[in-house]
Amino acid sequence: MKHVHSGKVRDLYETDDGLLLMVASDRISAFDHVLEPGIPDKGAVLTQLSLWWFDQLGDVVPNHIVARGDEARSVVCRPLTMVQVECVARGYLTGGGLAEYRESGAVSGVRLPEGLQDGSRLPEPIFTPSTKAPAGQHDEPIPYERVVAEVGEKAADELRRITLAVYARGAEIARERGIIVADTKIELGWDSDGVLTLGDEVLTPDSSRFWPAEAWQPGRPQPSFDKQFVRDWLLSPESGWDKASGNLPPRLPDHIVERTRERYLEAYERITGAPFSG
Repeated sequence: MKHVHSGKVRDLYETDDGLLLMVASDRISAFDHVLEPGIPDKGAVLTQLSLWWFDQLGDVVPNHIVARGDEARSVVCRPLTMVQVECVARGYLTGGGLAEYRESGAVSGVRLPEGLQDGSRLPEPIFTPSTKAPAGQHDEPIPYERVVAEVGEKAADELRRITLAVYARGAEIARERGIIVADTKIELGWDSDGVLTLGDEVLTPDSSRFWPAEAWQPGRPQPSFDKQFVRDWLLSPESGWDKASGNLPPRLPDHIVERTRERYLEAYERITGAPFSG
């Protein structure tokens, strides 16, 4: 097979019949850096959880899956012409959205009520798109009007509708299993018939913030089942890393690797209700 592309996490190959083999590695990224070492079983967790979610979302949006791959970390999929906008839905305020809100009172141009805190539930989920930056650069929030300028009014409306519908379905199912989906990012592209189609991964610990519902408490950072745990360690005194220094992040210690793996596995098992088999 022909190697097509390698991203922060996934490697893409073209098959002889024009389909794509997508392989999720155990690489983990944070703050636009790929970290060392990887997280064991992470690629398989992302792939298997995405497949589970694709089944739950079948009546919401079509997806690119053709078949499961030979390994737990791989899938065969249809090629898409990807939308050059990051489609993000937020139901709770945290992370980059919180920082933007504190600066301007809005997120991606969406004005929010005063007095919200880290972890506050929003009055309703909002569509907060961002740029799709090249590797090593940071995505920047953009207003909806910029999305319209990029793809046209009809396509922009569909991107917003699909993103919020995916979030709504995912948040409802996860909440039944004791997990709050604070926000999520999805990848959409046009198939050969011009239909907007869900690609890449969906509602995983890499693309979403998962919080244990029983521990949710606005006004502080929330415990999580996602890679926020790694971000928090990198910013802690223990890591010794200054994000603004321009230096590469330090190697992840064994205990952080293992606890991150445990969080990914718990997210998978809580959501699917099944043990992870690799």
